[in-house]
Amino acid sequence: MLRRVFLSLAMMSLLSVSANAADIDLSNAKCPVSKTKPAVAGQSVEYNGATVYLCCGNCKKAFSKDPAKFAARANAQLVATKQAKQKSCPLTGSKLNGSTVITVAGAKVCFCCNNCKGKAKAKEGDAQVDFVFGKEAFKKAFKVSAK
Repeated sequence: MLRRVFLSLAMMSLLSVSANAADIDLSNAKCPVSKTKPAVAGQSVEYNGATVYLCCGNCKKAFSKDPAKFAARANAQLVATKQAKQKSCPLTGSKLNGSTVITVAGAKVCFCCNNCKGKAKAKEGDAQVDFVFGKEAFKKAFKVSAK
């Protein structure tokens, strides 16, 4: 009887962990360390008041050792997984214009005007990710949702 109770409690615990991970759509999320491999629910770390998902244990170790090195891509993942919401333009902090949407590192981003959008579109790869999701831009434009 005690064994059944223990197993039931263990299953309920597993289900609650799975339910939290199931709330986040990782289908388009990439590992912020490898940049190209899919992020998986089983490899995650707490970051910036949310959860960043990685592809493997090695990337998890690398991220944990130096989160600042991967911050821009981690911030992009927080937006892509809807753990962070955009509140203003990442360049100016101004009100958003819905017609200026572009996708950067798998995350949809708006700007205040076509000038800011153009500046972001002119950059490529890591430069674009850093430009839109770097520390100052993220602080200015995005808010991590409460868990």
